[in-house]
Amino acid sequence: MTIAPSKPTFGDYFELTKPRLSLLSVLTTLVGYVTARPPWIPGEFVSLMIATCLAAGGVATLNQWLEADTDARMRRTADRPIPTGKVPTGSAFVLGMLMCSVALGLMFIKVNGLATLFTLLTIFSYVGWYTPAKRWSRWSTEIGALAGAFPPLIGWSAAEGGVSALGWILFGVLFFWQMPHFMAIAWYYRHDYAAVHFPMLPVRDEKGGKVAAWSFVNTLLLFVVSLLPTFLGLASIWYLLAAAAAGAWFLWRAFVFLKPEGRDRAARSLFFASIIYLPITLCALVADRAFNAS
Repeated sequence: MTIAPSKPTFGDYFELTKPRLSLLSVLTTLVGYVTARPPWIPGEFVSLMIATCLAAGGVATLNQWLEADTDARMRRTADRPIPTGKVPTGSAFVLGMLMCSVALGLMFIKVNGLATLFTLLTIFSYVGWYTPAKRWSRWSTEIGALAGAFPPLIGWSAAEGGVSALGWILFGVLFFWQMPHFMAIAWYYRHDYAAVHFPMLPVRDEKGGKVAAWSFVNTLLLFVVSLLPTFLGLASIWYLLAAAAAGAWFLWRAFVFLKPEGRDRAARSLFFASIIYLPITLCALVADRAFNAS
């Protein structure tokens, strides 16, 4: 007797949105908005947050729809809703498209055109560029970092109607931060990625020397960019001290990753350092801008 598949639950659909990854996009959008110090407009703020949540969830859902075949062949993703058959592929596509469409409409009607443009760029660069590039390009991680760096610009442009220097610095911080963050993940799961023939650097570089070097270079660039707000007169010395301390520690973890001995363990340490570094630096900037508002 054949057992009919169970109907997908709310939890299955919610899992499609990759809530933890989507939360990062929402929070960095919020950082961009708050750091710009806009006048308080409740309706605009709520619309921005709802639209960003929908866009982030829609992108994650479409990403899993596009990668259902490779997800099914990797241990770390085989239990996702589509490979396990919990959610039909057609339902995932409809949900993802609906969420992205509503997000763009809400952003355009309730926020502004530039924020809508950056939202569209986020959706396109992640779903239309990064996701396919993982199958054929060594530079897919860099493309993904570009997509992941747009949310602060969404928030900044929503607040200001444009993007000034500090908004672009936030873009740079997010871009360079993602490189060691995702290189550490990709190195740890390199055998999974190799199994589906993703030609990313950690798969091509079997010894990991280039992976570690590229992580260190980007962490160094992150350290420099993160200090620019103070040197440009956009943040105080207190932010500089916090960003320098967090950045120096992060840079040290990237340096340890350079050593061939214990590289797997160093990759895990670098990953956890990246998770701690980002909220420290961003919260320091938000607090500094709030307490030093002119």
